[in-house]
Amino acid sequence: MAYSTANALPKSDAQASWTPHGPYSLRQSLGILQRGAGDPTARIKDSNAWLCFNTPSGAVTLLVTCSGAHQPEVRLNAWGPGADHAVERGLHLVGAYDDWGTFDAPETSVLLHPTVSRSRKFNRGLRLPSTGRVFDALLPAILEQKVTIIEANFAWRYLCKAAGGLAPGPAPEGMYLPPSPVAVRTLQPWQWHQARVDASRSSTALRAAAAAPALERWALLELGATRENVRGVGTLAAALESIPGIGPWTVAEVLQRTHGAADHVSVGDYHLAAFVGQVLTGARVDDSGMLELLAPFSGNRQRVVRLISLSGHRKQAFGPRVAPMDHRRR
Repeated sequence: MAYSTANALPKSDAQASWTPHGPYSLRQSLGILQRGAGDPTARIKDSNAWLCFNTPSGAVTLLVTCSGAHQPEVRLNAWGPGADHAVERGLHLVGAYDDWGTFDAPETSVLLHPTVSRSRKFNRGLRLPSTGRVFDALLPAILEQKVTIIEANFAWRYLCKAAGGLAPGPAPEGMYLPPSPVAVRTLQPWQWHQARVDASRSSTALRAAAAAPALERWALLELGATRENVRGVGTLAAALESIPGIGPWTVAEVLQRTHGAADHVSVGDYHLAAFVGQVLTGARVDDSGMLELLAPFSGNRQRVVRLISLSGHRKQAFGPRVAPMDHRRR
């Protein structure tokens, strides 16, 4: 049976609420977790978000709702074996512990480009989410490596439907769980081809799935914490980069979602450096130029990038677009 927030929902297995101090934007804060409009694991709107995922206790469907403009209340309702775990981690997920104090301090604010200052003024409801789910962020980031977003989103939808499993509880029709590391390792070559995933990305995904149990040991640790005896590396970022096929761009994309990383910038992105340069200087720059522009905001560089993306500016288009490739007959 299909449900919506307008209909009566069955009693949830776990629930919680949170009253933010100040504005809160559900779409801006959680939108980074949705991989395209057709993402079968996440449906995020202005006032509600359906999220389906796996926890150490089992699968869960989580509904996050936000009501009230001036005094918002965020409510979490969860169904399934992982409901208690999801709600326990819920405040991290919605960004309740994301601290903008150093960014909003006068010594930082005075350095901001006017476009960024205006964006912060009109987007004070933005929080950086922290899911604590490493593989759920890592697999789609791998799928996005060096391809168009159209190709990556297609692959993500295919793999979720092929290997993710149906979401528990009153999840809207068409929602699925993300593939678990075990499920990814059982995928056949023909399934990767049907998903239009080339051999390089599928091999990286399989290596990531094999390393997932070790990677998840960092899931609930603070960013920058060390585990010297795990795979011979000191931090989650180092552990991720120790997997062949995973570089700084993928690491940043993962940590922005798993730990609300306020300083990790997606170096190597096809569009980002040129866009940041365009907004901050009026001219395109490369990765080193972008990092130089963001250097005064060390510790908050990703906050600057997110505010630029919400500023209303659009990247200037030059040259031909990259065409999606079909790997099914390769």
